[in-house]
Amino acid sequence: MESPRSELPRRIGGFTAGCLLVSNVVGSGIFTTTGFMARDLGHPWLILAIWLFGALLALAGALSYSELGTALPVAGGEYAYLRRAYGPLVGFLSGWTSFTIGFGAAVAAGAMSFAAYLLQMAPFQSENGPFSTGIALTLIWVVTGFHLAGVGAGGFLQRLLTILNIGAILVLVVGVLMLGEGNWANLNLSAPDITPSFGATMVSLIFVTYAYSGWNAAAYVAGEIVDPGRTIPQAMIGGTLFVGLLYLVVNGIYLYALPVTELGQPPILPVANKVAAAMLGPTGTRLVTVLLCLSIAGAVSAMVWAGPRVYYAMACDGVIPACFSETAVTSRTPSKAIVLQSLWASVLILSGTFERLIIYSGVVLAIFSALAVGSVMVLRRRSPELARPYRVPLYPFVPLCYVVLSATIAVYGFLERPIEAGLGVATVLAGVPLYVLWTQMRGRQRN
Repeated sequence: MESPRSELPRRIGGFTAGCLLVSNVVGSGIFTTTGFMARDLGHPWLILAIWLFGALLALAGALSYSELGTALPVAGGEYAYLRRAYGPLVGFLSGWTSFTIGFGAAVAAGAMSFAAYLLQMAPFQSENGPFSTGIALTLIWVVTGFHLAGVGAGGFLQRLLTILNIGAILVLVVGVLMLGEGNWANLNLSAPDITPSFGATMVSLIFVTYAYSGWNAAAYVAGEIVDPGRTIPQAMIGGTLFVGLLYLVVNGIYLYALPVTELGQPPILPVANKVAAAMLGPTGTRLVTVLLCLSIAGAVSAMVWAGPRVYYAMACDGVIPACFSETAVTSRTPSKAIVLQSLWASVLILSGTFERLIIYSGVVLAIFSALAVGSVMVLRRRSPELARPYRVPLYPFVPLCYVVLSATIAVYGFLERPIEAGLGVATVLAGVPLYVLWTQMRGRQRN
């Protein structure tokens, strides 16, 4: 059951691991979801409270993954944890889900979103035409080229995109505060005709957890992190706290700029554009477009980097063909696994089938993250001999809270969107016959 220790060289430092995490989290969610919350909730302080709650939930996950990452500092993230805690089938289904939904479809959707936002600065082009597809494919394969070149080139790209992204966000925040004419009294102005229901609050929490997804990115490259016992907790906990603070500041700026009633008016999705246009005019709108492109490019780069480490670990364990565990001679990266994921994302872009995967991915990813955090408790009982340089504080309260809340979100997703949730589970279960077929083939080869 035990995953082998990674043979990838440990060359990733704390700052680079933190940049990987921050880039993986700060995608388009923070710039698009608050408008829906304003429409459905109508209470500024409730909106901020839900964003704070999302930060605490992500922090509980990061604390738990820090223990797992230091106890099992290998490539693959939750695949390695689930395999060790629940057996090879559950681990395989986790890796299969990462390939089809968690990384593959997310990379495709991110690249298409990048193309759509970039083409806003070239309105003579259709965002759904072949030019848009070409931009999306170009982004994926340029980023893939950097990560195929090795951790040095890939890490440089990740640090650069993260610094530019955070810098652009700070420019937006400072610009609104210094040049805009907002009002902090907006924080006390609620929509008089909206009474938030429990259902609307839960839907908003799903939006927020989506915006925080990716806080576990550093775990996927744990096998390459220098001094994992110290670096993994610093990167995961520090990166998650930084993102939580950043999200609260950005949402505070939204509410400072416009009353909640205006934030909830159509167009709802481009809430950051709406705020920038109101406070800074056309210049602000262009800044937000650049900001979104940087955020999405950083997230795509982070996923192209992290995801293949899962397939590398699966190949090392023999649950997928061994060729995907091979590393390039010069760069020492799992080159075939990287190319595999980028090829799958390219197929999804060309076929257009990735959109449905993204719609129902939230429930599935919540289930697997809950299982992974739950493995902290399973492994404490079943594998007490594991060295644990870092232990979750307030154990078992922290991991148990994460598991219960994630399970609640998943159940609520089934109740509210049964078709999408059912399709997500069907995608996961489609991996079962593949696992059985592969294990039978390997058994015959051994005989």
